[in-house]
Amino acid sequence: MVFSSIIFLFCFFPVVLFFYFGICRKNTLAKNICLLLASLVFYGYGEGLNILLLLFSIGANYCFGLYLAPGRVKYRKALLTSAVICNIGLLFIYKYLDFTIININRLFKADIPLPGIALPIGISFFTFQALSYVIDVYRGKVPAQKNPLYTGLYISLFPQLVAGPIVRYETIMEQIHERKETLHGFADGVRRFITGAGKKVLLADTMSLFADRIMSGYAGGDRISVSMAWLGGICYTLRIYYDFSGYSDMAIGLGKMFGFEFEENFNYPYIAKSITDFWRRWHISLSSWFRDYVYIPLGGNRVSLIKQYRNILIVWMLTGLWHGAAWNFVMWGLYYALLLMFEKSVGYGKKWSLPAAAAHCVTLLLTIVGWVIFAAPSLTVMMRYIASMFGIGAKSVADPEAFFYIKDNWIFFVSAIAFAMPLGKKLEKAKWVYDLLLCIIFTITIIYIVKGNYSPFIYFNF
Repeated sequence: MVFSSIIFLFCFFPVVLFFYFGICRKNTLAKNICLLLASLVFYGYGEGLNILLLLFSIGANYCFGLYLAPGRVKYRKALLTSAVICNIGLLFIYKYLDFTIININRLFKADIPLPGIALPIGISFFTFQALSYVIDVYRGKVPAQKNPLYTGLYISLFPQLVAGPIVRYETIMEQIHERKETLHGFADGVRRFITGAGKKVLLADTMSLFADRIMSGYAGGDRISVSMAWLGGICYTLRIYYDFSGYSDMAIGLGKMFGFEFEENFNYPYIAKSITDFWRRWHISLSSWFRDYVYIPLGGNRVSLIKQYRNILIVWMLTGLWHGAAWNFVMWGLYYALLLMFEKSVGYGKKWSLPAAAAHCVTLLLTIVGWVIFAAPSLTVMMRYIASMFGIGAKSVADPEAFFYIKDNWIFFVSAIAFAMPLGKKLEKAKWVYDLLLCIIFTITIIYIVKGNYSPFIYFNF
C-alpha cells in the first residue's frame, strides 16, 4: 500500500482516522494499539507473509533491548554483537544473498543455485531503526522499552515504515507515551502531506516518464545525443529528489496528524555548494545514522588523515550497498567517497572555495553524474552513458527531440527546478495564498491518481 493510491487515501486512512480520533481518542494506550494494528495491516496488505519478518524483528529487538541496558547482564558486548549479527544477518539473507552467490559463481566458475528470495519492502529502513534502538540502549542513551507493544509501534509505525525517514527511538520515545494531537498540528500535517503528494504524483512521476524513456532506450541499444543524455540525467536527478523527498514529506505530515514530530530528511540538497554540503542536506536520517553508528565509532575525524580516508571509504561503501545489491551502487558509493576525500584533502569549503555560482554549478553537475551511476542497470551501460554525456560515442551534440521534450512539458520542468529551491518557504508566509495553492495541487493530484498515472516509489526497492 502506498500513500499516493486510492486505497490508502479513501479507504485505509479514513478508517484509521475514525478509530484513532473517534473510538480511541481518550486513551493513549488505545491510540497506540490502534496505530500498531493499522501499521501491521498497512505492511501486511502488500507484503503478505513478509509481515512475519517484521514481527520477528520487533520481537527479537524487544528482547535484546531488555538485556542490553547498562548493568543488566555481564556479557553485554557479546549480546550487542548478537543483536547486530541478527539484524544484519536478516538483511543479508533477504537483500544480498543472491548478489553474493552470483559473484562467487562468476569468480570461481561455480554453479551454486540462487535462492531467489524476494526483497521485503522497507527492510533496510526498519532494520536500521531497530539497530539504532538496541545500540542506543547499550550506550545508555535511551532506556529499554519494557512494553513490547511500544517497541512494535516504534519499529512498524506506518508513516515511515517502508521508506523512511529513519527515526531514532530517542526522537519519539516520549511521544509514544505522551503526545498531544491538536487541530493546528493536524492542519500542518495535512499541508505537509499534500506537498509531498504533489511532489510525487505531479513532478516525480512526470520526470520518471522522461528519465525512463531516455535511459531505458539507451540501455536497449539506442544512441543518443549529448543534449538527450544530459536531459535524461537531469530528469532522473529531479525524479529521485521529488520521489523520495515527497515520500518523506508525506511521512512527516502523517506523523504530525497523529501528534508525532519526525526530524527533517531533506533540506534543499540541490542548492548545495559542495558535495559535503549536499550530503548534509540529502537523506539526512541515513547520513546521520552512518555518522553516529559507523563513522564516529571508527574514529571519525579524531584520527590520522589516512584513517579518516579509510573511515570515509568504509562508510560510503556501506552507504552504496545499503541502497542495493548491485555493483553500480558500490561504484556510486566509491564515487562519493572519492569526492568527499578530495574536498577534505584540499580543505574545500574551509580554507578556500569557488565563487558561489560556480560552486553550485560544479556540485550540481557532479550530482547529476552521480545519479546516472546510481540509476544505471549495469556498469557497461553506466560508463557508456556517462561517455555520451561528454560527447564520446554520442550520435550528435544536440537533436530536436530533447528540445521538444522541454517545449511540450515546460511547465513541469520549470516547476521542478523552481521548487527544488526554497520557494515554498516564501509562499508559506502568505497563508491564504499557500493554502489555496495546496488545494489546487491536491485536486490535480487526485485527478492524476484516479487516472492511474502512477510509478512506484524508488526507495521501495531499498
